[in-house]
Amino acid sequence: MIPAGPSAGKHISQYLKGNTQAMWKPNQPGSTPQSPNNEPNRPATPASGGGFEPAASRPAAPGAQAAAAEQATIGKSLVVKGEVTGSESLYIDGKVEGAINLPGNRVTVGRNGQVAANISAREVVVLGKVRGNINASDRVDIRSEGSLTGDVIAQRISIEDGAFFKGGIDIRKPGSPDTKPAEAAKPVSV
Repeated sequence: MIPAGPSAGKHISQYLKGNTQAMWKPNQPGSTPQSPNNEPNRPATPASGGGFEPAASRPAAPGAQAAAAEQATIGKSLVVKGEVTGSESLYIDGKVEGAINLPGNRVTVGRNGQVAANISAREVVVLGKVRGNINASDRVDIRSEGSLTGDVIAQRISIEDGAFFKGGIDIRKPGSPDTKPAEAAKPVSV
């Protein structure tokens, strides 16, 4: 036992000098190597685990894995009013009103997400509620718990059993010009 009080420092240093057994050796099995700043080394986060993806989801496109690593999130308690633009994918679990313009990226409306906006993106996945038009350069996916009220322009569309959809669908072939760009840009009344 080491005494406390003014002479404790002297006793602690004598105790440490007399203690010849190492408490930790880096070559012992089960030990954790440490970095120079005495913090344990932590494994790097996986590059593909950037976003929420339900277990029953389809495999992503090869280029989509890099985009998933850079994904912004609008959480449950956040409300965004205005225009959302950027160059990374977006996961929405809160409320968005206005316009979402993320060309070449994925927009995912989560189960708690409520969107009253026109969405323009490469891929749109709807798990929550969307009121507005969607213009996707690749695909629109409305999952079983999702709800979409608005028109869709895309190359591919998937609507699962149980999903709600009310609107028009315009399937575009790759490379075809937009014949009605005014419809997709028409503002949504909130």
